Amino acid sequence: MSEEFNWTPEELQAIVDGHALVLFMKGEPGAPQCGFSNRAAQVLQAFGEPFASVDVLSDRRAIPSICAWSDFPTMPQIFVHGELIGGSDIVMEMYEDGSLREMFDAGRAA
Repeated sequence: MSEEFNWTPEELQAIVDGHALVLFMKGEPGAPQCGFSNRAAQVLQAFGEPFASVDVLSDRRAIPSICAWSDFPTMPQIFVHGELIGGSDIVMEMYEDGSLREMFDAGRAA
């Protein structure tokens, strides 16, 4: 994020609108800073589609701003085509049962 990023709802919405898959996580996919973020990043990497990641530890304002905006209390948070699907457990279940692929492909076709 640039120094001018203020974690406003409009800025956060622009991130999820600009990418088919978004992962708000602690750390980066190659260097996660918590187990849940690690699991979410691994699932999305295994999924095989490009995704944007946002390090919520990069700015102390990030986590409270994102949680208030999404109305979801924890990190990580995964968005598919602009829709919050949840955290690492949910994305893992969706990946394993095929519903993540269905949701992703349906959004791409829309």
